[in-house]
Amino acid sequence: MMLSACGGTSSTPDTSAANDAQGIDTTLNGSGATFPKAFYEEAIANFNGSGNVKVTYAGGGSGQGQQELADEVVTWAGTDAVVAPEDLQRFQGGAILYFPTVAAPITVAYNLAGVEGLRLGPTTIADLFQGRITSWNDPAIAADNPGVDLPDIAVRIVHRADGSGTTANFSAYLSKAAPNWSLGKGKELKWPADSVAEKGNDGVAAGVARDEGAIGYVDFSDADAAGLQTVEVRNSSGSFVAPTLAGAEAALASAPVAPDLTYDPLDAPGPQAYPITAPTWVIVYEHQADANIAAGLRTWVGYLVGGAQELAPGIGYAPLPASLAELARQQVQRIGAGR
Repeated sequence: MMLSACGGTSSTPDTSAANDAQGIDTTLNGSGATFPKAFYEEAIANFNGSGNVKVTYAGGGSGQGQQELADEVVTWAGTDAVVAPEDLQRFQGGAILYFPTVAAPITVAYNLAGVEGLRLGPTTIADLFQGRITSWNDPAIAADNPGVDLPDIAVRIVHRADGSGTTANFSAYLSKAAPNWSLGKGKELKWPADSVAEKGNDGVAAGVARDEGAIGYVDFSDADAAGLQTVEVRNSSGSFVAPTLAGAEAALASAPVAPDLTYDPLDAPGPQAYPITAPTWVIVYEHQADANIAAGLRTWVGYLVGGAQELAPGIGYAPLPASLAELARQQVQRIGAGR
């Protein structure tokens, strides 16, 4: 199926599903992706105190979230990357469910005084991040930016130090859009030896802000919070598109959805689509060992794909299209007890 525009919901948590928990206080600890962390923190602040279910979220990166859910250290995890088929056997609690929550641009952020509105195509971005372009006045950059006075400053690559869904999506985009990309794709890559590793999206944002000549890939929310300069990226239709929520929504509009509710808006077609638009999911076990945890998860996840969607645009995220949000709400009822 293809995604359609998002419909309205109430941002007030509906805790009626928590009645299944028979009034027992329940804590749902989560960890994982930093890409949607600001959204989850806002949703948690709105959710906690409205019933007998308390939610926490520690961040740490998609790789950490997947591992901690696999080991049953947490009851829910955030991930920007689909679990690799060979890793599914590590999940001690059995089958997992994917719940899409929000989407947002991954920005190509840079630090060059006096150079605003830089434009780059995917092959140039690929060569910048794999160390083949070493100076900002390189002819490949100049070709996309006629008339711009580009400085003779060394390029300084900043990337994630931790296993990251943002890295997985950024590298998946380049694998699709840039034939010259040679570093592969995944949550961790072998970056050039002189690059700088920082933990979390906020760490990469701080690294870019710190060093003149730096370039990094940063989620939209953290790039905006840090006031970073961001690149207009040439999409598959040939248009240069800035990282905006409108561009992310245009990419979502043409993304096909798999039966397990995973989907891929990277390098989506359409003149308005921002090409590095990343999805993110909450993953939980379909069958819980504890009925109160199951009921609490139905309440919390139901809120994320329901009322919390109204919170998303105000903190830098595109909400789910109405059709996908409805599929996610229907799937909430599959979270049950009885392993």
